[in-house]
Amino acid sequence: MKAPLAALLLISLTGPALANDPIGFQTTTIPDTHNIRPLEMAVWYPATSTAQPKLIADNLVFIGVLAVPDAAPTPGKHPVVVLSHGYGGNWGKQAWLASALARQGYIVAAVNHPGTTSQDRSAQAAAQLWQRPKDLSRAIDALLVQPTPFGAVDSGRIAVIGHSLGGWTVMESAGARFDPALFARDCNAHPTLVACTAYREMNPEGTPNGKAQLAADLSDKRVTAVVSLDLGLSRGFTDASLAALPVPALVIAAGEPSADLPAQMESADMAKRLPKTSTQYVEIQDANHFSFMSQCKPGAAALLDADVPGDSIICQDGKGARPRPVIQQQVITLISEFLAR
Repeated sequence: MKAPLAALLLISLTGPALANDPIGFQTTTIPDTHNIRPLEMAVWYPATSTAQPKLIADNLVFIGVLAVPDAAPTPGKHPVVVLSHGYGGNWGKQAWLASALARQGYIVAAVNHPGTTSQDRSAQAAAQLWQRPKDLSRAIDALLVQPTPFGAVDSGRIAVIGHSLGGWTVMESAGARFDPALFARDCNAHPTLVACTAYREMNPEGTPNGKAQLAADLSDKRVTAVVSLDLGLSRGFTDASLAALPVPALVIAAGEPSADLPAQMESADMAKRLPKTSTQYVEIQDANHFSFMSQCKPGAAALLDADVPGDSIICQDGKGARPRPVIQQQVITLISEFLAR
């Protein structure tokens, strides 16, 4: 990566944090109760602080975002956004979005889903796919127990946003219902889709009552809006549940052609089955599936390929694409305007 572009990436991510009001950041663990797995949760929130912000979710590969650890929250009630990461991701992969929304007044929580996070690839936990929407409900529970160190919550404004498998997760939370038999038939017809590959790898149907657990109603009636970012597994959602989705939906897709995650067979197909009056569909032509993840640092692609050849793909966007910060600013604007409505 050329130096001027690297400088642009750093300025675009660190500039707003210094120019606007500070945001706070904390991590916590939602405890294991009633034999339910413990959850690591990160929270960004509007804050009152004169302390120097620090980089969050910054590492050898990804550029972090600025926030003030353990800052005091600003007074008043705030709307909530809960984020769900993709398969093999973690709460840091959408830190760019979390910090941007926190600066706009949202309390933003993100959890690590056990089994499908980079920090926990337990096959047993991954197979419990139905736990993912429940993880989001537990995060909402934790935020609603007042007082919290993150500030007061406007319980009438709770949105869920997810990327990739996280997109499937938030649609379940919003009211979509999954039919394992329907999905199996579709995967027989389209076996190379990455959603089918990931589903087979997680193997939720190999667990006791797996099909019944997946087909159950996993919705959370407190959710008032949903945003999916280039989701997968949507072809297993029933037409009836999508047509009756009770909350507004923003469906954003990567427009870069993809053989294993084509927008027309996932995001666009799902959007057509959702209520027309409360659904917005946007396809970003120069984005690919990884454009919704954090910015890579200069030299990160080489580091990734040295570890696992081919992994540098996560640092790439569409052919002839705008810089990733520009694509992500478009995503932030779309989500901000949608949630404001």
